[in-house]
Amino acid sequence: MSDIENIQLSSIFHEGLDLFNNIQNSKEPTNSLDTQLSIKKCMKYFEQATPLVSLANIFSNNETIDELATNDIQYLLLPALLGLLSLKLTSGERKDIIEVAEIYFIDFLKRTNEYGLSNYVVKENKTKDNETRTEDEFEQLRHAVNTRANKIQRFNEKKQLQTCLESLKQDVENEHVDEEIKRNYFLTMIKVFIHEVIDELISIEMEKPILEHRAKIKSDDIPNTPREKPPPLKPIIITRDEVQKAVYGAGYPSLATMTVQEFYDKRVAEGVFPDPNKPRTAPMSLQDAALSGASINDEDVIAEETENKEEQDNEEYIQKMRARDEFKDDHRRGWGNRMNRS
Repeated sequence: MSDIENIQLSSIFHEGLDLFNNIQNSKEPTNSLDTQLSIKKCMKYFEQATPLVSLANIFSNNETIDELATNDIQYLLLPALLGLLSLKLTSGERKDIIEVAEIYFIDFLKRTNEYGLSNYVVKENKTKDNETRTEDEFEQLRHAVNTRANKIQRFNEKKQLQTCLESLKQDVENEHVDEEIKRNYFLTMIKVFIHEVIDELISIEMEKPILEHRAKIKSDDIPNTPREKPPPLKPIIITRDEVQKAVYGAGYPSLATMTVQEFYDKRVAEGVFPDPNKPRTAPMSLQDAALSGASINDEDVIAEETENKEEQDNEEYIQKMRARDEFKDDHRRGWGNRMNRS
């Protein structure tokens, strides 16, 4: 990677990281418009940084963490950051959101496993001969105890790492920071995110059956109606094979355009605008006049409608006029105005 590309990658990543920290520390509701816009903007930063990391071939399966350059260690966080941001999105299907987040988290843990920073085992749901294995009460109790013990241990470790990270952060902000301190800061940050990602994966596993249950209830209660789905959320993973093609595709199709006349003809065909080539068989309404651009007098329209009702002996119109005449007989003009006299 050239120096210019390296500066560009560093700038994009740190702008995204600063925005990510602001989102994490914000007191605004996650579903607020400003927060959602910030989340999507932050994801754009990290999505731009990911192909740059791929093109630079920063990571390799054949090297250890000691062989990785200090400044490059921080880029291991990209999938973790994208996964955490994805979970905060409120637009789109929740099932799709957690699936994308899960892909990011697993990719992050696999890479940290390769560098010896974690030892997370990816669980795969497999059944042998379609048989379900049942555990007795003792096994279930033992599993629950171990899970709780692991959770407490992870919580304590995460808390200690966060305290250490805050202390190292103050040292890293020093202009003449030592290379070893900077390296320790990045590694500690990754270890904190490892705990964060594992907790999120556990939450995803708990959320999946709930979403499946809701989807089943919804499909049973509501008839299937065709509805246009929003564009799916797709993960962008650090890779080295045809990166630009895989990430950006072959390009965006050109947007459809039409002239004003084509737009008007389309509206005429849909019945929204009146067809100027067809003679009118009924009086022009105000709406039709406005759409066609014709000039029409409101008083003439009202007089014409009144005359038509009288000629057709419209019962509702006759009753309304009788009630109006009776009201005028009982309430002469000016009777209620006493000019402030008692």
